[in-house]
Amino acid sequence: MVAKLTQILSNEIEKELSQHLQQLSEKARSTTEFIQRLKSMTEKLNENCVEFEATVSAKFDKLVEAIVNRKKQLLEYVRQDRDVKQRTLKDQVGSMLIARVGSTDMTWHKDSVTSPRLSPHLDLTLDDKPLLKAIEQLNFIQMKPPGPPTIIAEECSAENNGVTLSWQPPHSSYVEGYVLELDDGNGGDFREVYCGTETVCTVDGLHFNSTYNARVKAFNNTGEGEYSDLIGLQTAEVAWFTLDPCLSHPDIAFSADQCTITCEGYEHRVALGSVGFSRGVHYWEFSIDKYDSDTDPSFGIARLDVCKHQMLGKDDKGWSMYIDKQRSWLMHDNAHGGRCEGGIQAGSTGGVAFHDLFGVFYPAISINRGVTVTLHTAIEAPSDSEEM
Repeated sequence: MVAKLTQILSNEIEKELSQHLQQLSEKARSTTEFIQRLKSMTEKLNENCVEFEATVSAKFDKLVEAIVNRKKQLLEYVRQDRDVKQRTLKDQVGSMLIARVGSTDMTWHKDSVTSPRLSPHLDLTLDDKPLLKAIEQLNFIQMKPPGPPTIIAEECSAENNGVTLSWQPPHSSYVEGYVLELDDGNGGDFREVYCGTETVCTVDGLHFNSTYNARVKAFNNTGEGEYSDLIGLQTAEVAWFTLDPCLSHPDIAFSADQCTITCEGYEHRVALGSVGFSRGVHYWEFSIDKYDSDTDPSFGIARLDVCKHQMLGKDDKGWSMYIDKQRSWLMHDNAHGGRCEGGIQAGSTGGVAFHDLFGVFYPAISINRGVTVTLHTAIEAPSDSEEM
């Protein structure tokens, strides 16, 4: 019985010792690998140091070579200046001798000799202070591109058809500037929208009802760093805008909120909206606040360069529906069509739908004397509207 117990204890002790030895062996192997890595890193560090010293030495050799070359150029300039002065002095002496020989008075007087008109001194000073200062400021800078910036999500936002991005500089990195990129709002390729030193940027003129992915990277004189994490921003589903005095004919008078317009002249004048559209479904309305003359306001869309001193739709840059008290017509490039019965009066509200157009188009209206019109936006499109 005792022998059996002894055998069991002996087996347990051997097993435990074997486990400890195995653990020690693993630790020894890990320690050996760590020492080898340290040794390898030391050798690599020495190699990099030697390589870097050679690079620094080569740069200084080039600086010294440039200084020596510049020295030769400046000394040559001094010699040329000396030669010019010597030729001038010789010419001056020769002229004086010829004048004396030709004179009837051959008597030489000390006080009658004209002093040389040229200074024997070189009017040159070597401006070495900037170079000495630059040499004193020679120093090492970071020799690698910066890390990725960090986008501050709580400070990023989307409003109407624009987005604002904000980011933090990469930690412990030398940065000269940033590049901000957006995709096309439809999962397409990224494009650069900003390059500069600011850490906040607003991008306007995007598509409505679209999700834009944004990313930013930093750069310095050694190259560009990695991109930040992506952030997605959703533009407004429906458009809010006003009429824009800067894009409209100067004869049109605007209300304080730039939504109501009038015109005192008899000739039609065009007003454009403050936002252009290139895709999506958009809806807005015009209400007739005043209509007390025989006129026909015109409602529709136009390109930015539409003619603004005639009725909308007269040229090929505008598409419109013009209306009087009894009927309406469609017009583009001065071609009329689509006549419908039914006119407008004060208190009427109307809208126009267009589709299958390609490019950027602005809400537009043309009015003349006797009409006051108000624009209404941020309205959901009717359910049967088609995309542009």
